Amino acid sequence: MNVDHADPTELAALRAAFDAERKGAPPLGWKAVRAFEAEHGIVLPEPYRTFVAETADGSPSGPPAYGLLPLVELPVDWAGEGRDRDLGTPFPLTETWIWEEDEDPADDIEERIEQVHNHGSLVLGTDGCAMNWHLVVTGPQRGHIWQVTDVGALPFGAHSGFTGGEPGFAGWVRHWAQNKDWFDAE
Repeated sequence: MNVDHADPTELAALRAAFDAERKGAPPLGWKAVRAFEAEHGIVLPEPYRTFVAETADGSPSGPPAYGLLPLVELPVDWAGEGRDRDLGTPFPLTETWIWEEDEDPADDIEERIEQVHNHGSLVLGTDGCAMNWHLVVTGPQRGHIWQVTDVGALPFGAHSGFTGGEPGFAGWVRHWAQNKDWFDAE
């Protein structure tokens, strides 16, 4: 997974996964992508960056279940409504955290949950019921996809132990395009 340089093979696979029937809004173009990055003090990870600039800005047919959101949108059921999103502050996790089961009496647990929802990631879309997929744009997990829910957060990719899928945006889309369950690890 190379988050700094677009792989032509990955870009071709993304274009194939989002054929004419699955494309949403037209691509943003490089000027709009660079303006978004400058506004938020980030550089989007590849191949997502090139995808939104050259292929499509979202897709009504997914992934995930309710569609791939355009770059600047949030899901209609977004639990973070009214919260301050800060894409330039690093995403705070590097491993699965199920806060519903966390027995740490830390007083800052609500603040930490708020950071997981709002720091260093874009919301790619939702599978409903507050199960949102995030693309990490800053921090050690940059380029990785995470599912953030109302009970916890976990990374996507074989390294997580929950799926056999490849990490990153291209691996996540490929997994979806092959009609695989998100959690297909045995």
